[in-house]
Amino acid sequence: MVAKALLPEFWTEILVPVCAVVGIAFSLFQWYIVSCVKLTADRGASSLSEDGRNGHGDYLIEEEEGVNDQSVVAKCAEIQTAISEGATSFLFTEYKYVGVFMVFFAAIIFLFLGSVQGFSTKSQPCTYDKTTTCKPALATAVFSTISFVLGAVTSVLSGFLGMKIATYANARTTLEARRGVGKAFIVAFRSGAVMGFLLAANGLLVLYITINLFKIYYGDDWEGLFESITGYGLGGSSMALFGRVGGGIYTKAADVGADLVGKVERNIPEDDPRNPAVIADNVGDNVGDIAGMGSDLFGSYAESSCAALVVASISSFGISHDFTAMLFPLLISSMGILVCLITTLFATDISEIKAVKEIEPALKNQLIISTLFMTVGIAIVSWTALPYSFTIYNFGTQKLVKNWELFLCVAVGLWAGLIIGFVTEYYTSNAYIPVQDVADSCRTGAATNVIFGLALGYKSVIIPIFAIAVSIFVSFSLAAMYGVAVAALGMLSTIATGLAIDAYGPISDNAGGIAEMAGMSHRIRERTDALDAAGNTTAAIGKGFAIGSAALVSLALFGAFVSRAGIQTVDVLTPKVVIGLLVGAMLPYWLSAMTMKSVGSAALKMVEEVRRQFNTIPGLMEGTAKPDYATCVKISTDASIKEMIPPGCLVMLTPLIVGFFFGVETLSGVLAGSLISGVQIAISASNTVGAWDNAKKYIEAGASEHARSLGPKGSEPHKAAVIGDTIGDPLKDTSGPSLNILIKLMAVESLVFAPFFATHGGFLFNIFS
Repeated sequence: MVAKALLPEFWTEILVPVCAVVGIAFSLFQWYIVSCVKLTADRGASSLSEDGRNGHGDYLIEEEEGVNDQSVVAKCAEIQTAISEGATSFLFTEYKYVGVFMVFFAAIIFLFLGSVQGFSTKSQPCTYDKTTTCKPALATAVFSTISFVLGAVTSVLSGFLGMKIATYANARTTLEARRGVGKAFIVAFRSGAVMGFLLAANGLLVLYITINLFKIYYGDDWEGLFESITGYGLGGSSMALFGRVGGGIYTKAADVGADLVGKVERNIPEDDPRNPAVIADNVGDNVGDIAGMGSDLFGSYAESSCAALVVASISSFGISHDFTAMLFPLLISSMGILVCLITTLFATDISEIKAVKEIEPALKNQLIISTLFMTVGIAIVSWTALPYSFTIYNFGTQKLVKNWELFLCVAVGLWAGLIIGFVTEYYTSNAYIPVQDVADSCRTGAATNVIFGLALGYKSVIIPIFAIAVSIFVSFSLAAMYGVAVAALGMLSTIATGLAIDAYGPISDNAGGIAEMAGMSHRIRERTDALDAAGNTTAAIGKGFAIGSAALVSLALFGAFVSRAGIQTVDVLTPKVVIGLLVGAMLPYWLSAMTMKSVGSAALKMVEEVRRQFNTIPGLMEGTAKPDYATCVKISTDASIKEMIPPGCLVMLTPLIVGFFFGVETLSGVLAGSLISGVQIAISASNTVGAWDNAKKYIEAGASEHARSLGPKGSEPHKAAVIGDTIGDPLKDTSGPSLNILIKLMAVESLVFAPFFATHGGFLFNIFS
């Protein structure tokens, strides 16, 4: 008799959707609290509470300085509307093109997978157990296509909702900064939490509903059921690719154009309303950093869940039809929502931000608290949802595993994520020596700033790679590829908190821009700059989590692909694999070159347009004439839509071309090569640019004697820092993040098409053999 989990199937079917609904309800509650900050001049209307916490008791700075409060609020509302409309317009334009791709690629999935058995409707022997029969390949084609569309729609929805929340909150954060940095922090963080919980809960709920609906048809054929579910991860990641690349090109074209002409050439402040690219720059923060990031992390969550479910379906969980143990990945995510809910309360209700220096520790504490609580949560889920011992599929054999070993797999992924986060913080926060050294190098110009920044980025790769390597070794030793998949899920289990911290940064950045454009007091800008500086560090931490989880997810998907394609061993001494390794290791450079060139081309047009307006519009520099914001927005939109297609085709077509023409062995080499080189480049790029950005802010803030010796704004060291920051812009928000998606997307796409490649792959080698 096969041992069963302590948690009955009935309670599993209740707990997962209930936790998802709780997450959605909590996010709506946070949104309601943020909405209490009214975009009106009524002082009482913008009160979140009457307890005086987090600076609420402060008088408005405008009242102290005799500025017309009503006109300031009206300007903020007007600017917010312009940013929101620009972001919404861009995303709708992007989604039209992405929608065409979605329909086209869904047709490819159906045709390729359906052709495996000649579109037969007859049952077939199961892939891993030939003594039993499974549903026909045509069913896998149909349901994989449906799950692909569901994943794509959920990913698009995640990005769009995140953008709407961020553009709703940015001006409200600005207005609350008049009352104190604590109040502004709370609004920005609550808004980030809305996005985090909505995405985590929606992803979990849609996946759970999809599994149960597919189960009606598949019945006891869990191998076929969970193989078709992999389309969900493919849909999520393919949309994330276009969101990251398109949004990244948009935001960085505007950012580079605004910085080079405004700050370097014209010596005007960042986000100055006289700069024609300033609205496009603030729109870009939302479509790139918010919408793109939301789709990216949703894709990671979907893929890690799918990888774990595929392996579990051919292990004892699937063979014995233990539904509770089978849904272990979803139960981990459910526990993560509850843990993140409690963790969020520490930042919004329990602790109190009284000074600027407390912002970054408060955000860092979110990571520590969620990790500690989640460790306990994982132990509870492992004890109740898993039998004491079970077997896990391990490349043709069944490996005996204990429930405490699976707990260690998830925990090692969780803690590896925290280590990566802390290392990232050390290398990108201006509170530590590495960034201060980069800032100091600006004394001798931009060249030394670039050299120091690149060296910092390369060095910062060392510890995260060791952390990933250790987590892979431990998890694979304990539970084979299933262990690696749940380790990735452990790293992503606190995704709601991670996203809240990540989204906080762009919201704070927008808030500072609105303060500058509305002509608010420099003291308010100082507060929003402090929020933004902390947000830069936490954004880098978020990118570290995304890269680490992408590496683990990709490896787990790679293992599932190798098993499904029937590859016994991946021998690096065979020519088929070696050429795949070389090509795969080259792909991250190719993708980076395409995306950086795209940003450069778009930025060139933006710079020319901004210069033209400064030179031809009388009174623009004096502030008596308004710039033509719409033209700059159109340049970014047109460039990003046009330029996102070639990188998208590179990533999406590579597995199809390699798998069909060269076969599964060469494709396995491509996947391994892209994983190994992509992770290194992504980490170094993210940390290099985070250091350049915060070195610039370190000089601008002038918070220490050393920083003041390099400043103020407009000094030669500051100009050198601005150049370094501008060089890094395309790496930070376009090339770097797209590499995470490259290694994940090619792996999950290979897994979805594995039946087709195993049957029809290696066309060229078959001709010449």
